Amino acid sequence: MEKEFTYPEPAGLGDNRIGEKMIVNLGPSHPATHGVLRLKIELDGDMVTRCDPIVGQLHRGQEKLAENMTYNQFVPFTDRLDYLAPMCNNIAFVQCVEKIAGIDVTERCKALRVICCELSRIASHLVGLAAYGMDAGGWTVFMYCYTQREKLMTLFEELTGARLTNSFARVGGMRRDIPESWLGNVNKFANQFLPALDEIDKLITRNRIFVDRTEGIGIITPEQAMQWGLTGPNLRGSGVATDLRKDCPYLGYDNYEFDVAIGARGDAYDRWLVRIEELRQSIRIIRQAIEKMPDGKINIDDHRIVPPEKDKVLRNMEDLINNFVVVTQGPAIPRGEAYFEADNPKGALGFYIMSMGGGVPYRVKIRAPSFITLSAMQEILPGHHMSDIPIILGSMDFVLGECDR
Repeated sequence: MEKEFTYPEPAGLGDNRIGEKMIVNLGPSHPATHGVLRLKIELDGDMVTRCDPIVGQLHRGQEKLAENMTYNQFVPFTDRLDYLAPMCNNIAFVQCVEKIAGIDVTERCKALRVICCELSRIASHLVGLAAYGMDAGGWTVFMYCYTQREKLMTLFEELTGARLTNSFARVGGMRRDIPESWLGNVNKFANQFLPALDEIDKLITRNRIFVDRTEGIGIITPEQAMQWGLTGPNLRGSGVATDLRKDCPYLGYDNYEFDVAIGARGDAYDRWLVRIEELRQSIRIIRQAIEKMPDGKINIDDHRIVPPEKDKVLRNMEDLINNFVVVTQGPAIPRGEAYFEADNPKGALGFYIMSMGGGVPYRVKIRAPSFITLSAMQEILPGHHMSDIPIILGSMDFVLGECDR
């Protein structure tokens, strides 16, 4: 009787082989993961049977850092959360602090914050759409989106002095008022942006290759989306018509007319369409805010919260002392706690702050939408082919800066 021949174990597989299945790592150094994300994937052939998202490689301890500095000193650190929409993070943080202190900022400040948030939403979505197009194999859409984003960066630089890490919001108001002619420049951007957006839309939305690669891929049902805690465009893409700007209005969003974009099937294609429509609605809000921009001060009149104007500090001893106290000790925030959520481009960004009085928070907790998005990958990715993973990741539009914090 001849001895049965068995093939030797292929070199290099070792413990990665489980029966007929294979364990592979996608990332943490891979362009499809959009950052230092590691996906531990179990494959049956090229079909994903299990996915474990592994995060934390960008952890910087931001919540603990916040407990060792004044409220305004922490504002630049919020830039490093969703660094594609930094002013949204700035504003969400100071809104939470103002909620504890019972501060109602001026109408002019609210309008400016709305414009900043919506411009940041556009800037963030442009990066998301550009990267998504590249994940699907299209280079041209990336160049179109970044051409418009560069124009936004110029507007941010005119307003704040910085292109990316703006650090513009302050407790009780903003760092400075609007420069002369800045609103006119924003209006010019809005007028030329919509035709450019239509061109981007025509370029890829009906492209046969893009449609075939995204339709029916990465479907998230409304029930799944809510069970996993998804928010923002990813939740709306599943057909759930919820938007914090309408459901829990802040900054006077209830005074603006805009529509909530929702999807029908919850697939990767719907999430593209939702973000395209959100760009149009953001321009609609910005135009209304420019038309309604009220006169008056940008900061509240409270010397315990807001330092005096610079020219007064240089001329008056009392204002110099006041400035020294507010800057070194922080704004005088009473004891209390508050939670505030803002509808950011990536979803609902939440801040929980506990104050024991004074200018330094006792406890800060950040609810990052990208962390929730990546947690859901373990249910969304199984059942798809390996080649579908970059498409699904691109459609979810996450950023590791706020996921790991």
